[in-house]
Amino acid sequence: MSTLNQKVKLQRYQPEFLQILKGFDLPEEKAQYTAFPSDVLEKLTDGQFPIVILNNDEPVGFFLLHSTDRVKEYTNNVNALLLTALSIDNFQQGKGFAKQGMSLLKDFVNREFSEYDEIVLAVNHKNVPAQRLYEKVGFSDTGRRKMGRKGEQLVFSTSV
Repeated sequence: MSTLNQKVKLQRYQPEFLQILKGFDLPEEKAQYTAFPSDVLEKLTDGQFPIVILNNDEPVGFFLLHSTDRVKEYTNNVNALLLTALSIDNFQQGKGFAKQGMSLLKDFVNREFSEYDEIVLAVNHKNVPAQRLYEKVGFSDTGRRKMGRKGEQLVFSTSV
């Protein structure tokens, strides 16, 4: 995979991204573990921050950071953010955008959400590719487990 022509960055959601995000397609084996960006954006509440992974200023990925009470289900740290709904458009799969986007996460949180010092997430025990991705970008399995709609979830964490 060449990154010579790629300029990947994270940015808070902007309305001009909506049409592209609405067009995101996810294969069933990936869709079962995440949510479509358009569905997430329709249900936003206070304390939820939609983030877009951009390549050359075009949306290729999406995720949500939470500072809601839901974070308490994953950690006792009151200065933690919860990451959910990571997805990469099917057309953009296999190009390294998830890894590149997640590798930018700590700096992004330090810049945009400086009051937070930890990011937590839950990943399905069967979703080994996602587990490997998160480990490669600095997340660790905390040993905590949670039941999700698709079975056991492993709780991962990283310091910011």
